[in-house]
Amino acid sequence: MKPRILVVEDESAIRVALNGLLKREGYEVELAEDGEKALEALEKQSFDLVLTDLALGRGATGMDVLERAKELRHETAVVMITAHGSEKIAVVAMKAGAEDYIPKPFDNDEIRVVVRRAIDRYRLEREHRLLLERVQREYGFENIIGTSAGMRKVYETIQKVAETDLTVLIRGESGTGKELVAQAIHNTSGRRSRPFIAVNCAAINQELVESELFGHEKNAFTGADQRREGRFELADGGTIFLDEIGDMAPETQAKVLRVLQEQKFERVGGSDGVEVDVRVVAATHRNLEEEVKEGRFREDLYYRLKVVQVELPALRERREDLPSLCARFLERVAERLGREKKELSPSAMARLIQHDWPGNVRELGNLLEQASVLSSGDEIEEDDLQLGARATTPLAATPSPASELNGKLPFAEAKKSMIENFEREFLVSALRKNDGNVSQTARDIGMVRQSLQQKIRELGLRSESLGSAPASQQAKGENQ
Repeated sequence: MKPRILVVEDESAIRVALNGLLKREGYEVELAEDGEKALEALEKQSFDLVLTDLALGRGATGMDVLERAKELRHETAVVMITAHGSEKIAVVAMKAGAEDYIPKPFDNDEIRVVVRRAIDRYRLEREHRLLLERVQREYGFENIIGTSAGMRKVYETIQKVAETDLTVLIRGESGTGKELVAQAIHNTSGRRSRPFIAVNCAAINQELVESELFGHEKNAFTGADQRREGRFELADGGTIFLDEIGDMAPETQAKVLRVLQEQKFERVGGSDGVEVDVRVVAATHRNLEEEVKEGRFREDLYYRLKVVQVELPALRERREDLPSLCARFLERVAERLGREKKELSPSAMARLIQHDWPGNVRELGNLLEQASVLSSGDEIEEDDLQLGARATTPLAATPSPASELNGKLPFAEAKKSMIENFEREFLVSALRKNDGNVSQTARDIGMVRQSLQQKIRELGLRSESLGSAPASQQAKGENQ
């Protein structure tokens, strides 16, 4: 289906020119000569993009069109066309949700770049929203939280392997939620009505691990006064999750390999083969390639496990998920304690955003539970977070905007503050790469030069962050 664009422009010549240009680019275009007609069009049908003049001749303004478009469908991209001298109003529009703005006079190439980027972002957000809705609706992944690119990839992989019996290896640092992913794989599979058995290979005494996994016969060893079924047998028909399999002893690895190959094993002290139908999902925080190289992990087992791999990102690699994670943890704590849900103060959220998170999501959950209990007010302050001196790693040289706010910081505002930090890091890196040349940087990152200049001013980037040239020269990068 062709992307649909609504063009709102009161100047006939510009309206006709935009219509021809956008149709040649393969878009389906509808025209509105004023704000009122634009509002009517928005009520009747949906658009991927609204390209509207900021100053319309009569009736509803470009800002009215923007607000209504976002009310009806939040992911609809809106790009503003501005007259010379109205850049300040355009910045207000961007803060209200506009994707970008294009100052007059503009050229066709500029229109193509801005529209293409806005359409791509619209589609990404729409696909992302639909994916998450489908995942939540069909599979109930309520315990896995995150909308970052890394987590979207996790969701997509789970869906692809759900109805297969392929062995899955989940990799990630400790505390990233590997068992939750294993549980989600089980819940989305045809085995969902059968048992899900989780085994922490690192927590079982090595002398007893084979008995735990495969069971034992009566009198197999001292204290074995009756026959006992092992975890593989208990998981028959379902899924067994072997957490921290990288810590498993080599001799046990050999027996697990046999189960994967033959779906058969013997109980400790027994000789009769026990057949099982089990799907194996394994997880580790270790570098298994290095473990194989050092002779601590069987190469043949490694290749049997890594049929499908799921890479779970560390929390510090998906900081944009922090607001939603915090909201969920605080809700759960409030429900468990029977209290009102507490919010995070601006300084507390800023500190969480800057933290290294060596313990990942598990550390975050424990921290917020502790802070919810110990904080005295309705709001969790920075001093209530027992993070320790080594915890903070600033995202940028400039302070977080969140730290300068007063009063309650809603999660939406916290997320906005966090995004500004990421934008600052990204632009500083891009500008340094081009020695502060704004025009070259804009071309590299696919951004309109004027928009980049405005973003530099918005973020208050200092001259030492932009490159070797003085700030006054960098701001004139378009002339370089």
